[in-house]
Amino acid sequence: MHKEIKGSNIEDISGTLIDLTGKRMKQFYQKMLKNNKFDVTVDQFIILQVLSETNGLPQMELGKRTFKDKPTTTRIIGLLEKKELVIRKANTKDRRIYNIFLTMKGKELIKNVMPVLVQFRKIAWYGLSDNEMRTLLSLLDKICDNLNQPKLDPNDIGSND
Repeated sequence: MHKEIKGSNIEDISGTLIDLTGKRMKQFYQKMLKNNKFDVTVDQFIILQVLSETNGLPQMELGKRTFKDKPTTTRIIGLLEKKELVIRKANTKDRRIYNIFLTMKGKELIKNVMPVLVQFRKIAWYGLSDNEMRTLLSLLDKICDNLNQPKLDPNDIGSND
């Protein structure tokens, strides 16, 4: 158990530990990016990564895939445009929609950051067996599925007992 977490309620401890782990991972990765002189934040790189998988996504879809609200997505894309890592183009079928594309500079940045991402993952997952990793991913996936249920009312959920 993490030494900074105190309490006896397993639900409180597990939620706090998941939150703390996510924040610590993001901080650690951000420090690695900075130490390697990459002028990009973790959140900006997540947007770039999604675009590297599906370039030209509509801005709204990009926000959905990265779990960012509309103002945050707009702000991040604006910063990436200033860094000349992406360009925003009006959709040919609906000019109200903007599609976001990686520039050559953006593609090059992704290629250069990937070894740092691989190193970060090696550090974060150090000591976990393949079986533990599969279990971890399965449990986190189950939590995400639970929270993605449409119109799920927390009052309708019973205890785990």
